[in-house]
Amino acid sequence: MPTLDICFSPELLPLYDLKGRVAVVVDILRATSSIVTALANGVTHLVPLSELPECQAMAAQGYITAAERDGRQAEGVDLGNSPFGYLDGIVPVQGRCVAITTTNGTRALQLSRPADAVVVGAFLNLEAVADFLRRQQKDVVVVCAGWKGKFCLEDTIFGGALAERLADSFDVSSSDATLAALDLWQAAKPDVAGYLLKSAHVRRLNSLESHKDMEFCVRQDEYAVVPLFRDGRIVVD
Repeated sequence: MPTLDICFSPELLPLYDLKGRVAVVVDILRATSSIVTALANGVTHLVPLSELPECQAMAAQGYITAAERDGRQAEGVDLGNSPFGYLDGIVPVQGRCVAITTTNGTRALQLSRPADAVVVGAFLNLEAVADFLRRQQKDVVVVCAGWKGKFCLEDTIFGGALAERLADSFDVSSSDATLAALDLWQAAKPDVAGYLLKSAHVRRLNSLESHKDMEFCVRQDEYAVVPLFRDGRIVVD
């Protein structure tokens, strides 16, 4: 039976051998939620980048540029890091490609590249990701993007929610990290948005008047897309 483990921060990834495994990269607030939303609403692919100038330069190739630093939209780009950027119609996204860089999520994606497959996970596509992993039947590491290398509550409870969905076909009891995430998920499950009001990242978003983003990002199973990061692009499986 394959195992499911959880890496609480990209800083801990050197402790995990990703070869032969599937990495599920998650940055609930908000990079992976935005990526899932973008692909579900007609974006053809996204290119995750580490540096802001790299992202800005992609505009010359016809890309929509999306960038965030410290929770705010960066200067000189089309979009920030809100899923509503792909929903409100202000910037038409259907049939377009996006270059994206964020404080945490795009870094976690780049660091996860040694895995056999790199999946973009969010509550928005939770069951679609679970179905994909059931078909793969490989060991899984959930890579929590965290906040500047530190533990994040919302990414970890996603790991617990995924572990619960996969408990019938994966070993979710051999890792203390997974057991902890499951316990946190059980505490959060009755009211995820309410539970996360205590989290540091939600308080940061609220200070930026982005509370609606949090409420959207914790919706479950809104989309059936499974984004995969391969050959430098994020595409739908």
